[in-house]
Amino acid sequence: MQEIWKQLGSPRHLVVFEAAARLQSFTHAAQELNVQQPAVSVAIRHLEEGLGTALFIRQHRKVILTTAGERLMADVTRAFSQLAHSVASIQQLKQAKYVTLSASTAFNNYWIMPRLAEFQAQHPEIDLRLQSSDREPDIDAENISLAVRLGGGNWPEYERELIADEVIYPVAAPRIMEAAGQFEDIFDLLNQRLIHLEEPIRQRPSWGDWFKNFSVKSGVPNTGLRLNDYALVLQAAIAGEGFAFGWKHLTDRLVAQGVLAARFEWQWKTGNGFYLVWSKKTPLTEDAKKVRDWVLDNTTNTP
Repeated sequence: MQEIWKQLGSPRHLVVFEAAARLQSFTHAAQELNVQQPAVSVAIRHLEEGLGTALFIRQHRKVILTTAGERLMADVTRAFSQLAHSVASIQQLKQAKYVTLSASTAFNNYWIMPRLAEFQAQHPEIDLRLQSSDREPDIDAENISLAVRLGGGNWPEYERELIADEVIYPVAAPRIMEAAGQFEDIFDLLNQRLIHLEEPIRQRPSWGDWFKNFSVKSGVPNTGLRLNDYALVLQAAIAGEGFAFGWKHLTDRLVAQGVLAARFEWQWKTGNGFYLVWSKKTPLTEDAKKVRDWVLDNTTNTP
């Protein structure tokens, strides 16, 4: 890309060239671009010098494209048309009537989905679109209405409201919990098969962090199943593959349903939280406000 601008000089030269070629007049191009006619002539001369060929045949009242000029005009027109299409698409996206909620696969599966029918019953007029992401998206650049983010809540560019404190306890399938016996010491958990979450992009607590909170600083097994998505971790735990982290706001419901069993007495409150965030730059639409309020109203109803 740097090489092409060495030849063309400036992207502005292409804008001037396109106007002059389309209008067949340097004077009319200057009027359209709101510049002086000599500025158009200079831009075209720089472009021709960079390319090493004439682009126009100058006549008394008009200019005519040379063969080289016709070739360049065809490509410039096509490129500008594609840019115009992209701009229109972006503007249409900004005016979209739907509401996008971006969250982890696990949050969408285990928090949103069990409540979705209730939301749709309350707000049938809202087109809510769930986006699952393995990273923290740029909600302004990606036109995302709302997102769920884990952290301390210090994001100057976002408005945020707490959904749930980050609280973690061990969970396993009921038969796995029963087979492990009624161990009363956290050290006994070191002898169990553990399911590890290792997300490639976002930083998440590890079993080592959890044990360290209970003053167990060594002997944490590195063996066991390793997965890169928390939704898969929960599926593995439900399938009986071992003990997993139970993020309270996601697994309380599964425990209440008997799908998982938990050791609630070994809760670790990390000090972080799961927050609903939205842009400070772009005001929420009325529909997005309703989605925001619905999510926050449900935070007190988590089983």
